[in-house]
Amino acid sequence: MSAGVIIADAKTFEAVDHKYFVIPDEVAKGGMYSGVVHIKDLDEEEVFDDDIGPAIELFLSGYDVSSIYAYNAGFDKNCLPFLKDFGWHDIMRIAAYRQFNPAIPETARCCRTGRLKTGYGVEPILRILGKEDYLEIHNALFDALDELDIMRRLGHPIDIYPEV
Repeated sequence: MSAGVIIADAKTFEAVDHKYFVIPDEVAKGGMYSGVVHIKDLDEEEVFDDDIGPAIELFLSGYDVSSIYAYNAGFDKNCLPFLKDFGWHDIMRIAAYRQFNPAIPETARCCRTGRLKTGYGVEPILRILGKEDYLEIHNALFDALDELDIMRRLGHPIDIYPEV
């Protein structure tokens, strides 16, 4: 239904630019989060066919982007095969692990690897990282902003995020 893309500074994790792409035909079909696709005062760029790839690639190439960072990046990489030539890096593989996320409480149940057993989605991780009353909107652009916020709050350099 939509895609949100944030261009960010690799050192400060501050947003530099963004695009929000909406596919009206898909929105019309409906879905679990179709009610939050259109948000007042959110600039949208409508794509009138199902192929949003060229529009996203054009936006990314304008900033000479070669890497994409996403929460559970393997899922997005599989859903967006037109972006296969980019390096995909997984934010979750850092945020959900005690050794990389010192905000994870000592009382939290973790696997032997250090990964949280439960509660490692974007919303619970942002709560662990200090946004205590945070509720996820499930809008593609806001999801991208949330993921950038996790990276900023963790404070790790960009090269720590593993490629998938």
